[in-house]
Amino acid sequence: MKFEVASSSDIPELSKLLDSLFSQEIEFKPNDEAQVRGLELILENTNMGNILVARKARELIGMVNLLYTVSTALGARVGLLEDMVISSSARGSGVGSKLIEYALDYAEKQGCKRITLLTDCDNTGAHRFYESHGFGRSSMLAFRKTI
Repeated sequence: MKFEVASSSDIPELSKLLDSLFSQEIEFKPNDEAQVRGLELILENTNMGNILVARKARELIGMVNLLYTVSTALGARVGLLEDMVISSSARGSGVGSKLIEYALDYAEKQGCKRITLLTDCDNTGAHRFYESHGFGRSSMLAFRKTI
């Protein structure tokens, strides 16, 4: 298995993984055009973020996005972990654990001092997964407004 930064040639496979993820989430629905546009924005601007992938042979079997911002509270770069998804054929094999550890190490090398993520409220499997990798629940509550 290989872990690396995605390239623009990965967009079709990344979009398929996002279809799988967004078909399970409460707030989002698969939209290939929007997904491709978002992937291109990240891949074209590494100051904005990086897309990290897991490959088995040549097959892309997992992805996670690290998006960057600055915390004035920490006075440092921080990351937002988004779109963590493993292909259905690779789930339960440890790929997710290896990918998240790769992502955390990668974020630290990029100067991130904190990683934040969001999950669906009722996704207890994801909650257990992230907690097992050292994440804790925040006292902060997410609010959103589409503009």
